[in-house]
Amino acid sequence: MAANELNPLYRTLVGFDRIASLMDQAARLDAAPGYPPFNIEQVDEDSFRIELAVAGFAESDLSIEFKQNSLTVSGARKQPETQRNYLHRGIAERSFERRFGLADHVRVGGAKLENGLLTINLVRELPEIMKPRKIEIGSATSAAPTAKPKVVDAKVANDETEAA
Repeated sequence: MAANELNPLYRTLVGFDRIASLMDQAARLDAAPGYPPFNIEQVDEDSFRIELAVAGFAESDLSIEFKQNSLTVSGARKQPETQRNYLHRGIAERSFERRFGLADHVRVGGAKLENGLLTINLVRELPEIMKPRKIEIGSATSAAPTAKPKVVDAKVANDETEAA
């Protein structure tokens, strides 16, 4: 499947790795054109990067807000003091607002504006209780049904011993 076949919902949800294919199958819509254009990149298993092409916008013209699993990026250019007479105007300088739905435990790690690209770094931080851990398999005779399983991960095992 080509990257351009993804539906608009898939393009604006970051961190929902496991349901991405289900969403793509649920709605086979053409990608709607939008302003400003953007990329979403998965840097590694728990890191993502959103790049927006915001040529002509200064840092003071842009606003980034994160609220309840929603990331909103907006831009509004101030009107120039002098009127310019364009022969051709191909660079869009209109105001915009882009919203991205973020998965649980995804937070904004930082943002920078460089060479007309606004880069927003996102990080997924799972709580310790939700991270995968290995459980030791004991023999059936030594383990009572009410006994707690022995945790093999050293960090989690230390936390449990301290709590007891």
